[in-house]
Amino acid sequence: MSEPPAGDPWPRTSACAIGLTAGLLLLLVGALAGRPDVALVAAAPLVGAAWDLARRPGGSVRASVRPADEAQTGGELRSVLRVEGPPGTDAALLRVRRPGSRTVEVLVRVTGTREVPVAVRTVRTGPQELAHADVQAFGVGLATIADPVRTEPHSVMVLPAPRPLGALPLPWRLRGLTGAHESRRPGDGGGLRDVHPFSAGDRLRRIDWRVTARRAPDLSELYVRRSYALAEAVAMLVVDSRDDVGPDPATWGGLRPVRPEDATSLDVAREAAASVAQQLVAAGDRVGLDDLGVRRRPVAPGGGRRQLARIVHSLALTRPEGDPRTRVRPPQLPSGALVVVFSTFLDDDAAQAAASWRRSGHRVVAVDVLPRGRETTLSDQERLALRLVSIERSDRLAALTAAGVELVAWATGDPWVDLGQLARQSHRRPGVGAGR
Repeated sequence: MSEPPAGDPWPRTSACAIGLTAGLLLLLVGALAGRPDVALVAAAPLVGAAWDLARRPGGSVRASVRPADEAQTGGELRSVLRVEGPPGTDAALLRVRRPGSRTVEVLVRVTGTREVPVAVRTVRTGPQELAHADVQAFGVGLATIADPVRTEPHSVMVLPAPRPLGALPLPWRLRGLTGAHESRRPGDGGGLRDVHPFSAGDRLRRIDWRVTARRAPDLSELYVRRSYALAEAVAMLVVDSRDDVGPDPATWGGLRPVRPEDATSLDVAREAAASVAQQLVAAGDRVGLDDLGVRRRPVAPGGGRRQLARIVHSLALTRPEGDPRTRVRPPQLPSGALVVVFSTFLDDDAAQAAASWRRSGHRVVAVDVLPRGRETTLSDQERLALRLVSIERSDRLAALTAAGVELVAWATGDPWVDLGQLARQSHRRPGVGAGR
């Protein structure tokens, strides 16, 4: 790596100037008073300071912050602070800061180039700004000081961290040709459907000799065991990116920023959708992704690790993009798919889309991602407004439940228990749907 260009020598520090002045005064006092011991005491700091100034660095200091990984998982932002100083640089004072975090100061030794790892805790996902740093370098013996240098801002993509889940609900009717779930169709791989007399097309290996010996000892008729076919589930995750609100209702209007240490509804939605996608993909099912807030081509249903990575990255990119255009009808989804809607349900759009999908025959699970509210700082007028919004929202969720949409509260409830209960309601018996 090329060295920083040489330039003007660094100025002396105030401590060096005070030390030189004190040494000269002691030397002068020793000479005038005839005290060689005093002059000898003054000689040591003068010689040391002169030696340090003789090796005074010149030129500028370079500092930069780069991410440790281009795509990071939520919970911690890892970056590397790189400091490059000219010959003669001995140390650097680093002031590292990030909005919402306290400023940290540390003095590190720098000889040529020094890389310092920086880690910042975060609850946010999506594009995030890394920590900034002000760097001020010192020469040998801290006798000289360089002008402070500020690093350029740098952003990194923070991916939502999926959480492990238990069993998840399935569509009312499975339409896949293969998979890990029992369907209504006769086929291979599933549980026992019935025992039936042998007919054309039945495989010989399916003959149940015990039943045949019991029902037809003379082997006049053979009986075969018939089973259900295995099928895969198709799920569409629909994220409502129009709202990105925090736990403080006073920030919902957009006039006040959400505190960096607070997770927003979109952060909760990203985590919830990534967790559901991970569990479905692990079960061998196909998962797709759509966004109610923007009109772009959805992520088509698919399976495998690459599909999961594609969905998680797409979730990290979801964000409000201005005023969304009004939809005449909800997005078209694959027939018979399980639809999981992640929304705050602060307005009617997401609720109307969920109810429309339910009327079309889909099994719809509405995941409420509104964070738990914090009302301690609200005024009386704000409390009244929040009460009215909460009543409207409760009525909206009750209407969804009455329409057959199943409700799960992610931020304020126990989604693992709720999803497990919905999973047990997926089938009344193997191969028979339990839909309304």
